Amino acid sequence: MPFTHKPLSTGEFISEWPGISHGLTAPHPFVSPQWIDAWWKSFGGDDELFLRLVLRDDTVIGIAPLRRKGDTVRFIGSANVCDYLDFIVADGKESEFFTTVLDELKSAGVRRLELESLRPDSKVMTHLLPLARERSLPVESEDTDVTLEMPLPDDWVGYLAALSTHQRHELKRKGRRLGDAGSLEFDIKPPKDIAGELRTLLRLLRISRQDKAEFMTEEMESYFNQLSTAMHEAGWLRFGHLKLDGQTVASIMCFDYNGTRYLYNSGYEPERSGLSVGLLSKVYSIQDAIEQKMIRYDFLKGAEVYKYHLGGREMPISRCRIELSGG
Repeated sequence: MPFTHKPLSTGEFISEWPGISHGLTAPHPFVSPQWIDAWWKSFGGDDELFLRLVLRDDTVIGIAPLRRKGDTVRFIGSANVCDYLDFIVADGKESEFFTTVLDELKSAGVRRLELESLRPDSKVMTHLLPLARERSLPVESEDTDVTLEMPLPDDWVGYLAALSTHQRHELKRKGRRLGDAGSLEFDIKPPKDIAGELRTLLRLLRISRQDKAEFMTEEMESYFNQLSTAMHEAGWLRFGHLKLDGQTVASIMCFDYNGTRYLYNSGYEPERSGLSVGLLSKVYSIQDAIEQKMIRYDFLKGAEVYKYHLGGREMPISRCRIELSGG
């Protein structure tokens, strides 16, 4: 059966997605059309867009969200703002998809693939790398980071029971201490005022940690604005607020996607750090996710201690290089 590759702009990807997504699911929001478009507009630079639909007899079997610079191809995205990256491939079509993608890249003069932010269950790790090795292509792969996530139980009691005795007591103690400090409110929902919500988050983010303040450059702030709008239009954006006596003392930015809550960023008032407002804002967002009957909570990349204390389970994040000139 003949295969065809259809180039798309990121805008065309968004507009065509409803019509081509039958049998396809973006595994996480970081490779959704909306995220790819926001990233490309902010960071595409002088790279060449290499976004392709792969069709077999007019049926889309997968999407290659790639960009090219010289003879090297990478994902549309980057590890500093995209916790996971991958191809979008119909289940059961991985072998034919990756075979035709490798052939297309090689015929286009691409000499190597450099792919990052790879989960162990990504299509790259489970299908592309084994195929590349079968074709005797030189492959390098290494772990670069960790991510933490956890399945969510049916209720809050079940969540607390899964924690260690020490951590369960600590959460209860910190919750009581915060409650004794004043009138407490927490909510997490789609924003009514995206710009205002984001200003609050970025202010708290910058003052809560020096590394986050350095990360949030003007260029990055512009990206966050664009990303927030895109994720809100897709219906996935959530902002959480922890208020003490009416003042917002912690803010979190999450994405609710396909039954998973992704904790993307957060900030808090350092003056209230003694009340554990940063930690408890995450705890309350976990409680809300359980109440919303979500099935998983993803803390995303980074080995911060609190993620382990709150029940996160570690898995490696990898990057790989495939030399196409070797086969």
